[in-house]
Amino acid sequence: MSAAPSDAILSRMMALHPKIIDLTLDRVWRLLAALGHPERDLPPVVHIAGTNGKGSTLAMLRAGLEAEGKRVHAYTSPHLARFHERIRLAGTLISEPALGAVLDECYAANAGAPITYFEITTCAAFLAFARTPADFTLLEVGLGGRLDATNVIDKPALCVITPVSLDHQQYLGETLGQIAGEKAGILKRGVRCVVGPQAEAGLHAIEDRAARTGSSLFAHGQHWHSTEEAGRLVYQDETGLLDLPLPNLPGGHQIENAGAALAALRLLGAGERAFDGAVTAAEWPARMQRLRQGPLIEQAPGLELWLDGGHNPAAGQAIADTLARLPRRPTWLVCGMLNTKDVRGFMAPLASQARGLVAVSIPNEINTLSASETASAATASGLPAEEAESVAAALARIAERDPQARVLICGSLYLAGAILRDNG
Repeated sequence: MSAAPSDAILSRMMALHPKIIDLTLDRVWRLLAALGHPERDLPPVVHIAGTNGKGSTLAMLRAGLEAEGKRVHAYTSPHLARFHERIRLAGTLISEPALGAVLDECYAANAGAPITYFEITTCAAFLAFARTPADFTLLEVGLGGRLDATNVIDKPALCVITPVSLDHQQYLGETLGQIAGEKAGILKRGVRCVVGPQAEAGLHAIEDRAARTGSSLFAHGQHWHSTEEAGRLVYQDETGLLDLPLPNLPGGHQIENAGAALAALRLLGAGERAFDGAVTAAEWPARMQRLRQGPLIEQAPGLELWLDGGHNPAAGQAIADTLARLPRRPTWLVCGMLNTKDVRGFMAPLASQARGLVAVSIPNEINTLSASETASAATASGLPAEEAESVAAALARIAERDPQARVLICGSLYLAGAILRDNG
């Protein structure tokens, strides 16, 4: 994929602050003020935090709103193949000219002051959203919630907190309660919040924050329920019951994500078309995505290839549950992970679902775990493992031994992004 002019601007932005992650809102408020506070001119905002399921829930919420003819802005991160994926204007990915223009404007307004890459690009997204008419704005938190760059909306229309689990402890706290408290930092006085399934410690932290901020919770297990019954999704809350098709996003965990999206749609006043659209029309790449074409498929046409970017223990369990629901077939993993992740915690649930694992390093990623370290972690988790110099080499090796195998490429969104770029 050839470089776009916006890539040069984004590269300059990387140099504005020595730390990639530095949680505070001071720099964001300064730049937003210099830009004339575009965050005050956004269409009604739905703000989504959580550890797992944020992106899938947002995708289903967007699909539901668009099924009713609504124009929807969406801000997500990280991107997989190209930065433009992060900013969707009224249903369409931001164009290269529009992206370059708002990036240039933010870079000039920042005047060389320290600001992180995520902070300045979030301001650019707000600028684009404020200038494009739409009915809703869906904002996905980047990291945490309380001090995340997206947490500058005084009065969102609604908040959503998807399941919280241990991740990014170096920034958010060592315990589940501490992490959930940071995620719940998006709650605002008088604003309702849909809460997905939570462990007890996480729910207590969210409830405590809600009591202190005056936010009203609409919580799974208390106010709404979402289950699979007879091959259908059954959602129920105080308004009534919905009997819908299963989500087209694969995996049992998507029942709960769909429930959160449906709960949000209920509170936003959506109707039947939105409910059906949420579960039948949502798309979200690198979340148990089946790869059906491209060079990797051509290289080993007998393999059934899947791609997932999950990288923490909860994601490992969700992936394992999804694999268990698929038709039986010999399964291999090709895995590359970052050195900041709980590798063994991610792999442990997968050991019962896979015949073996081939470890790779993530290409062009400075924080990649080496293939040998990933293989060692897999072995310690009960997965027979070996190393390969690339994903292509790993697939060739698996195809030689097990030509009709199912192969899941997994472990990191950065690895998933590399696959989507190279296999596009």
